[in-house]
Amino acid sequence: MDNITPDQQGLSVRLDQNRILMTPTSMCKGMMSPSDLVIVDNKGKKLAGRRDVSSEMAMHLFIYQLRPDIKAIVHAHPPTATGYAAAGLPLNEALISEVVICLGAIPLAKYGTPGTPELTDALAPLIPEYDAILMSNHGVVSYGEDLQKAYMKMETVEHFAKVALVAHQLGRQQLLSQEEVEKLLVVRRKYAAVHSVASMLPAGGGRNGTRPLNGDGGSRERTRDQEKIDLSALSNRRR
Repeated sequence: MDNITPDQQGLSVRLDQNRILMTPTSMCKGMMSPSDLVIVDNKGKKLAGRRDVSSEMAMHLFIYQLRPDIKAIVHAHPPTATGYAAAGLPLNEALISEVVICLGAIPLAKYGTPGTPELTDALAPLIPEYDAILMSNHGVVSYGEDLQKAYMKMETVEHFAKVALVAHQLGRQQLLSQEEVEKLLVVRRKYAAVHSVASMLPAGGGRNGTRPLNGDGGSRERTRDQEKIDLSALSNRRR
């Protein structure tokens, strides 16, 4: 992740049911050695390591609690995706087929002070259904079955944000249609081991449609076709 400030990342891996390996706080992640890592239990008690635990430890523990299928978490502040979070915009429009298949929508959580229960409260309704979340005025968190998958989801979020920004700057977003999104959901169920909801907003009845976004993860107006896509995605979610 060359475009992410190295001291503004946090990684963790679930070692077993009772132990979690985490990066320490206030340290450039590119300069760490294995001895700098910290091990905590499910309650956040430090079991091993000479450095202090991350100030975002509570967020990591909360995600592991809500998602027993998850084994690794990446928290970072990639500039383009964080720009969307700072602007109050989710990344939930069906612009790129690969994102629909591999990740699905990236919703926007309301702002919560980092390192406090406000943040976990803001994330709580989104964690069970999505594998990557924009955090308003903060950054991004992604998670997966192992650290590589969690990392690649973070890369996908930033890539998608860059493409979405360019499309916006060009003045025209050519969204995938409802029919095209439905075909991608079939591919997603067949080939991609993805647990998040693909509730991305398709074009309203054709390729030339556009969709205005609000700050809470959806559009200002929802059509019956959009609701059909969301319900289809929910019913096909792999648990």
